[in-house]
Amino acid sequence: MALALLAAVAFVSARLERIATREYSGPVRVMDGDSLRVSAENIRLRGIDAPELDQQCSLDGRSYACGRSARAALSELVQGRRVICEGWEFDRYDRLLARCTTEAGDLAQRMVESGWAISYGDFRAEEARARALRRGLWAGSFDEPREWRALDRDGVNEQPHDWFGRIAGFLRQLLGYGRSADTADTKGDR
Repeated sequence: MALALLAAVAFVSARLERIATREYSGPVRVMDGDSLRVSAENIRLRGIDAPELDQQCSLDGRSYACGRSARAALSELVQGRRVICEGWEFDRYDRLLARCTTEAGDLAQRMVESGWAISYGDFRAEEARARALRRGLWAGSFDEPREWRALDRDGVNEQPHDWFGRIAGFLRQLLGYGRSADTADTKGDR
């Protein structure tokens, strides 16, 4: 029994390096309302979900490109600012799930507060305020991005970024499934 426990501890210790937190900063390119590229790393903002780039929403009975509006809102938040992103887990599209900040604060939180992203595990109070004030997406009607993707991509979706998703991601990386520190791109400032 002690030998099995020792072997398990050795296995976990050897695998923990796969789950090391990474930090990126440098040139930023906004991809859509919840993802960006910092240096050479594709990053998904943890805890939020924004409309897909080609998603349409409705405002005053007219359709508009809400995915492009969400991207514009994120672009405005990063324009001329130094962005720092930190994370350890990767999503199904091989993007680092990360908290990204500027001197103006947490980008994901700011996107939810402005109404251009919804809570996807975090920022529920900020979403409630944006909804009550009819900011961004909440000024009209829209399909939640997760629902829109499910219709557009035959039901393919990722897990919300809640505590269960974090535990599942930790176990996936610990057991060697998905991208990890030993396969991570080593370009960019860290």
